[in-house]
Amino acid sequence: MPEPTKKAVSAFTKKPKTQEAEEGSSVVFEAVTEKPDVKVKWQCNAKDITSSDKCVITADGNKHSLTINAITKEDANGYAVIAGGSKVKFELKVTPSETPAVEPAADQTPSETPVVAPTEGETPSETPAAAPTEGQTATPAPDAPPAEEVHPDTRQDLTGLFTEKPQSGEVTVGENITFVAKVNAESLLKKPTIKWFKGKWMDLASKSGKHLQLKETYDRNSKVYTFEMQIIAAKPNFAGAYRCEVSSRDKFDSCNFELAVHEARAPEGFDIRTAFRRTSTDGKEDSGELDFSTLLKKSINMFLWLVFPRTVQVSAEPDVDVWDILSKAPSSEFEKIAFQYGITDLRGMLKRLKKMKKEEKKSEAFLKKLDPAYQVTKGQKIKLAIEVADPDVEVKWLKNGQEIQPTGRYIFESVGNMRYLTINHCSLSDDAAYSCVVGEEKCTTELFVKEPPVQIVKNLEDQMVMKGERVELVCEVSEEGANVKWEKDGVELTRDESFKYRFKKDGCKHVLIINEATKEDCGHYKVKTNGGESTAELLVQEKELEVYQSIADLTVKAKDQAVFKCEVSDENVRGTWYKNGVEVQPDARINITHIGRIHKLTIDEVKPEDEGDYTFVPDGHAFNLSAKLNFLEVKIDYVPRQDPPKIHLDCMGRTTESTIVVVAGNKLRLDVPITGDPAPTVVWTKGEKASSVKPGGEEKEGTTTSWTLNDGDVLTEGGGRVHIETAKGHCIFTIEGAERQDEGIYSVVVRNPAGEDTADINVKVVDVPDPPQAVKILSVGEDSCVVQWEPPLFDGGQPIIGYVLERKKTKSYRWMRLNFDPYPETTYEASRMMEGVAYEMRVYAVNGIGMSRHSLASQPFIPVAPTSEPTGLCVEDISDTSISLKWRRPERIGSSELEGYGVEYCKEGTDEWIPAIEGLTDRTSLTVRGLTTGDKLQFRVRAYNMAGPSNPATLAQPVTIREIMQRPKIWLPRALRQTLIKKVGDTVNLVIPFQGKPRPQVTWSKDGEPLSPTFASVRNSEVDTILFIRKTERKHSGKYDLQVVIENVEDTASITLQIVDLPGPPEELKIADVWGFNVALEWKPPKDNGNCDISGYCIQKADKKTMEWFTVVDQYRRTNCVVSDLIMGNEYVFRAYAINLVGLSPDPCNTKDSAFIQKTGIAYKPPNHKDHDFSEAPKFTHPLVNRSVIAGYNATLTCSVRGIPKPKVTWYKNKMDISHEAKYRMLSKQGVLTLEIRKPCLFDGGVYTCKAVNDSGEDTVECKLEVRPQIIKEEKKEEKK
Repeated sequence: MPEPTKKAVSAFTKKPKTQEAEEGSSVVFEAVTEKPDVKVKWQCNAKDITSSDKCVITADGNKHSLTINAITKEDANGYAVIAGGSKVKFELKVTPSETPAVEPAADQTPSETPVVAPTEGETPSETPAAAPTEGQTATPAPDAPPAEEVHPDTRQDLTGLFTEKPQSGEVTVGENITFVAKVNAESLLKKPTIKWFKGKWMDLASKSGKHLQLKETYDRNSKVYTFEMQIIAAKPNFAGAYRCEVSSRDKFDSCNFELAVHEARAPEGFDIRTAFRRTSTDGKEDSGELDFSTLLKKSINMFLWLVFPRTVQVSAEPDVDVWDILSKAPSSEFEKIAFQYGITDLRGMLKRLKKMKKEEKKSEAFLKKLDPAYQVTKGQKIKLAIEVADPDVEVKWLKNGQEIQPTGRYIFESVGNMRYLTINHCSLSDDAAYSCVVGEEKCTTELFVKEPPVQIVKNLEDQMVMKGERVELVCEVSEEGANVKWEKDGVELTRDESFKYRFKKDGCKHVLIINEATKEDCGHYKVKTNGGESTAELLVQEKELEVYQSIADLTVKAKDQAVFKCEVSDENVRGTWYKNGVEVQPDARINITHIGRIHKLTIDEVKPEDEGDYTFVPDGHAFNLSAKLNFLEVKIDYVPRQDPPKIHLDCMGRTTESTIVVVAGNKLRLDVPITGDPAPTVVWTKGEKASSVKPGGEEKEGTTTSWTLNDGDVLTEGGGRVHIETAKGHCIFTIEGAERQDEGIYSVVVRNPAGEDTADINVKVVDVPDPPQAVKILSVGEDSCVVQWEPPLFDGGQPIIGYVLERKKTKSYRWMRLNFDPYPETTYEASRMMEGVAYEMRVYAVNGIGMSRHSLASQPFIPVAPTSEPTGLCVEDISDTSISLKWRRPERIGSSELEGYGVEYCKEGTDEWIPAIEGLTDRTSLTVRGLTTGDKLQFRVRAYNMAGPSNPATLAQPVTIREIMQRPKIWLPRALRQTLIKKVGDTVNLVIPFQGKPRPQVTWSKDGEPLSPTFASVRNSEVDTILFIRKTERKHSGKYDLQVVIENVEDTASITLQIVDLPGPPEELKIADVWGFNVALEWKPPKDNGNCDISGYCIQKADKKTMEWFTVVDQYRRTNCVVSDLIMGNEYVFRAYAINLVGLSPDPCNTKDSAFIQKTGIAYKPPNHKDHDFSEAPKFTHPLVNRSVIAGYNATLTCSVRGIPKPKVTWYKNKMDISHEAKYRMLSKQGVLTLEIRKPCLFDGGVYTCKAVNDSGEDTVECKLEVRPQIIKEEKKEEKK
């Protein structure tokens, strides 16, 4: 089950907000982050802002600010601040600075104002340049400089991954068009994945070919991915809605755009769209018939005006419909009508007339045809169905024009008028065009077979290996030969030059091999297919260094050689020698050697100052090896008197009793300084105080162990691990590999004829603790569990620091560590487990010495979560002693199977829930019997699985146990089952009958809220309800819900009411262009559409001389048009009305400027165009590739480069120019560069570099060439033998 989505946590505690400022002022945006060391970046329109005099960026701890000085209109943009993974957007709105308005003088005459005075016969209201009213903008004078054009804010809201979204476009049939999407990968952890769709489901990745190409580029400098979809030689069926989706790990973004494909363009100056408009009145562009009458009328007027420019006047009378005359006239009168009305293309008009007379024939054979396209997943089956008019007719099924014969995969069925073709186990070969033929008629469809996603059958397993070992991560997929992608911590893995990662494919099995794992290889590895992914964690630990031979204590005489020698398990480990904590430096007498696993320290001609403790410390390991060098000085002292023996212990503390702590397994070495003459006899005793040891080695009763040393010989030895040696003034007691039973009180007694001395030494042996006890699982969750254990029986002599836990899958052999720092408690919640997979847990105890052995594994358990609560609980039926309940399955069940449902009830006013049945029920409905009539009961249902019961689903209110005579039912009239449309001011009176006994409770609501009596009147009776609105307004539009209830049994109905009104006027009507006798107009839809769709626009024109308005086009659907056939020398103004279901908008939208149709003969001034700079720095589009060739055979190195002007290319070998060497041949063709090496030898191997240079820059690319020697034929023959 996928992990729940984590709620994003913002990195900001204070976010910048949108501000408004005047031009010329300054503004400050402030942000406060949670952490002071977070890197903060400011952006403007998705581009980074650098600190300058204009934009000042400051940071003080966790406070960051952006100051913008001298604000201008160009600064009104969208800004963003980014910290970590959080991004906050805000805007800067710039208002113009307040300047005093210039009012005209009181004595100014009308002629001095910029308003054009009306001509004779015009009223002031007809003057097109009248003074602007409030809310309008005054038209500037013709000689005044053009005001800054205000464009709508078309910036894209870059809230997702796109930095540039593909835009809708138009293309003519046969031409090409490219859609571009850009994604900034600077903040992404992995490469984004993009998909292109047509419609809702058609993936265009499988349609690449002749007419569709998908490209992808990456700019390393800006870290921006550019994705292109190029449509080549567009066809009319390419038009439609498209969608682009991009995703990267947990981020996702999508964008919709459209493609319009037009037929070939008409001749310039003739707007074919206005002539070929359809005569639809239902608001759809593609419905209705083509109206050729407008085209013919305009052609006649144009012809008459050109032939008789002086005599022909534009008549205000309605034009003659020549199409109507031609359709009613006999064929013998066609030429006469053409001459009379100036028709030149009579043949073309007759062809169109013939098509107009033909009525579309309905299919006589098919009642229902095939859909245009079907899609099916590979391996599934699909059923194609048609309905024929004749139930006895025979049909043929064709695949790509070839008749299909019935087989096991293709099944033909005939049921009444229906005919079916069933295709079982669809494969890629079934992706074709299918047709059904009935007599002479045929219907066709296309079948698209979609390959199923590749699923991961066997997931990756977590692994823990030692450094230097080989790692194999294995998974199995559902199909052989499938492509998979390997990632490490979100970064895709590829074959590098060192061959660190190897990818192996064996059927359905895919293996990632890592040779000689290192610490850097630790992380999360993921394998991905197009249908799933699997993740595993790899841990690499250092090898524990084993000591094969430790260094031993040495006692040497003067001038002798001392050799300390040790052997460890790893021959690559180096180490350092220390003497009394100071590093030993080699010199003429001291020699340090390291040969394989053996480390030696040799000291020649030992001197008294060489005596001391010597330590060997391996590099990178936390332990050391120690030994003592004793210098034996030979000299004879003749002392006439005898000294009693003396033990010198703890001279600073002046005490003879001390405690020594030793770690189990280490050497216990007790070095006791003694004096006495003659040399005393030393007796070591374990088990009691020294005072209890009798002279002569006799002991008191009790369990004791003694060792006696006299003249260097051990007289009594308790075990083979004990070593006792003496030196001048010292007695050393050593136990190799101390064990737990070696702990106790050691007593030493020294005697000679002059007397004796004793001392007690307390030795404490500390060890790792015993394993924890009784590991058990307290509870499990969806992806977690709670484990508990008991402390170990023995803590090793040191307090327990904490515990380390491990888990593994039951079917796996690898244990996964859950915590690396010791956990102090004995209860732990483990998470990040897979639901439905069996796991085991074990625990280690940790003290100051180390980690114990692991405990016994816990009983296997499966993480599983309870299901969600059942849904849709309601009362199905009720009687005097029983009630029937029904519900639906929970929305989330999880990996554990659903065991059943438990139903409970309780009386109103009590908290005691009584089971309705014993055990659980598997069904989603239940009848509870044996209830008391008149009781008010509350019911609830819970779902059960392995994890226990879910949250309960409860009825909204208690139910009274009594029989309902008649169930509530609403009889909604057919007219109210669709949207009811009324005009503003109309009366609404809706009568809706219903049934139910006893009398049901009727409730009205609008858009989820109870209906207010002041909003609408409601009258209810026993059989119907009436909703009455005396005078409708726009606010009455919405969805009205009716509910009829009897004791929790209910019925509902919905009514949608739409109140429509006249639309507002179009906005921003302007003259886009004027050429010849044509004017191009553009406008925007009205803000208020009257609560219904705009069906079209009415465009009118007026000559400024007469100001008489004439309709140019009516019911025009687009927001731009071309007005043609204007009179030369006249000046025109235009206005537009919006049209909807109610009618024309009350007010029009007038153009602020006028269009003057200039007279012919004016000299044309061509525009000045600045030449484009096509220069481009060289860039290698295809790099050189490392190669390995055989000596004696020609070799070639190939790359490609682009650049303007054409770059100069130079080849180098090991950074030496080889352009003039005869052995090399350089070729260049269409930017493809080739270096040919003729019969290379072993000396021709090396690094080859290609350098391209032009005026704009340079670029280089290099590769390695390896030349292998030839294998002699005789050697080959011997190998074959």
